Amino acid sequence: MPHKSFILVGLRGVGKTVLLSRIDELARELGYHTALIENTEDKSLPLLLAPQLRRILFELDRLGEISVVVKRSFRVLKSFVGSIRIKTPGDFELGLDVDAEKGAADSGDLESDLTELFVSVGEAAADRHTAVAIIIDELQYLKPAEFSAAIMAIHRINQRKLPVILIGAGLPQIVGLAGKSKSYAERLFAFPTVGALSADDAKLALSRPAEREEVFFETAALDELVRITSGYPYFIQEWGYHTWNTAPNSPITIGDVKNATDRAISRLDESFFKVRFDRLTPSEKRYARAMAALGSGPQRSGDIAAAYGTDVMSAGPIRAKLLAKGMIYSPSHGNNAFTVPLFNDYLKRVMPNEN
Repeated sequence: MPHKSFILVGLRGVGKTVLLSRIDELARELGYHTALIENTEDKSLPLLLAPQLRRILFELDRLGEISVVVKRSFRVLKSFVGSIRIKTPGDFELGLDVDAEKGAADSGDLESDLTELFVSVGEAAADRHTAVAIIIDELQYLKPAEFSAAIMAIHRINQRKLPVILIGAGLPQIVGLAGKSKSYAERLFAFPTVGALSADDAKLALSRPAEREEVFFETAALDELVRITSGYPYFIQEWGYHTWNTAPNSPITIGDVKNATDRAISRLDESFFKVRFDRLTPSEKRYARAMAALGSGPQRSGDIAAAYGTDVMSAGPIRAKLLAKGMIYSPSHGNNAFTVPLFNDYLKRVMPNEN
């Protein structure tokens, strides 16, 4: 039997996507049949799942002699796809040369249909004495009905003790969204947190690869890199890259780090930060800038609204849009924080005269 389903939780740039890719590799090594899916805001979960489950069923079909259980799962998938097409005509086509399983996964109710589909896939995997891992990144972009359906499907899988596991990753708000969707979600999933590295681990992430090339860091240089990056893996990677290319020789000094900092910040501003900033409307940018002006930690909605120049009620829709876009989250009631580490510093650089 597979282990308990779980969802990695953390801010941007902490390595959740990299971890999911590694989990996918490990699962395959253990004999799982995996579906690795990157969720998006503009595509539905059923449309992302169907091609992956089709591939898995073909893998199961090739494992041995003809299986009635596997063949039925193909038909259930065909029914499920037919139900999708009713809601989005002409938007999706899946090559399955089988008849649909009438009365299975074709009701048009996503919770019911997705549950029947997952159960049929679980039964097919059990029939082949193997297991399936469905791995989904960016879970916070799931529509409420999709998230609810996925949770209900895994609940039924657990009740039936079928060999299907759901592994996901999402921003911090995913824990609250799961509980809001289904009260029993906390029993179904573990929610391990992925965060910044400790100072010691951050130093090892920088020094150990360098030592393999017989290059060393001065202690002061490592201390400065930990301070600047706050231990976030993506920033460690970026500053480490530019420091390596800036330093003329070994050992790498604090001066080399400072010389590399402008390049690292420029690179982050042009890519990591900008790609998220550009998704915001002018009013959302102003709200985010007002929030940044208050400091780096979580900020009260009322304080942000006041800095923005309005009241909480009027600012509410803007805040809601930033939450939906995954730019901010609420670590506690009434508080708001950026999902992108160091984003407040970026906003001050690109919007210096605001607020």
